[in-house]
Amino acid sequence: MDIRQIEWQQTIPVRHRVLWPEKPPEFCYVDGDEIGIHFGAFVNDVLVCVASIYIEDKNARLRKYATELNFQGQGIGSAVLNKVITYLTTHEINVFWCDARESALSFYQRFGMVRQGERFYKSDVPYYKMSMSLNLPAGLQPPLQ
Repeated sequence: MDIRQIEWQQTIPVRHRVLWPEKPPEFCYVDGDEIGIHFGAFVNDVLVCVASIYIEDKNARLRKYATELNFQGQGIGSAVLNKVITYLTTHEINVFWCDARESALSFYQRFGMVRQGERFYKSDVPYYKMSMSLNLPAGLQPPLQ
């Protein structure tokens, strides 16, 4: 497996197949994709996992994180998220956060992310905000986004 930064356009097919297959591909575009940081995991030169990061000040948001269904449960998504967290830590980002699908809460909790606030919905799918401190002093909690 090879994890590296990729162009935003490469993320769209994976996002579409995994996250919103019932929607048109354009639904998987994120405003700001052009300035985001995008990571991809390749197995035998095939892109199987994508993660997109959007940085504002010292906060980084994970969006459109997806692993192809037949590659889930093999540690690929975990490896990508670890790579992202390492990248953010070395680039002095203080808070890492995301809107996590309710079905994935335990996955994010394994990385130290904490659920914040109440459940909300996007296109009838339940979500929670989750965040973690990266470069904040011990005991200082990340602000709710």
